[in-house]
Amino acid sequence: MKSISVVPAGTWDAAREVDQVLVDFDRRHRRRILLTTEKGDAVLLDLPHAVRLRHGDGLVVAGGVVRVVARPEKLAEIHGHDPGEMVRIAWHLGNRHLPVQLVGARIRIRHDHVIEEMVALLGGHVDIIEAPFDPEAGAYAAPGTAQAAAHSHHHDHDHDDDHHHH
Repeated sequence: MKSISVVPAGTWDAAREVDQVLVDFDRRHRRRILLTTEKGDAVLLDLPHAVRLRHGDGLVVAGGVVRVVARPEKLAEIHGHDPGEMVRIAWHLGNRHLPVQLVGARIRIRHDHVIEEMVALLGGHVDIIEAPFDPEAGAYAAPGTAQAAAHSHHHDHDHDDDHHHH
């Protein structure tokens, strides 16, 4: 099977689903990739530009749609005692340009013991979980996408923890 178009999650009729592909975060930003469906069929995704596949997106194939399912992976789920603590933790994560997934009052990142230790030092708590990782689009969006264009401002600051103005 070959797919030359992707339909966003929630915009296609689930009755058209013919199969599913389970794809981890690292393999969900592609222009061209060969995927194996849950039924064992091969699907060649062949697009003019790379796209970021999200959980629930559909790969249009002859005869229907193959649903993209985010493969569960090892994540760190971060929570804090109060909103101020979470804002401070979020600032440190953002300062490192880490992909993050916001889930209610919690933040999910990919398992990384160095970052998890930093979060603990900031007063946060980390639970290691297995879950699909579907981070916010934004700073790390692919070049040429709307997200990248919106984030193409110049960074005039350095990335240390002390942002002193002299």
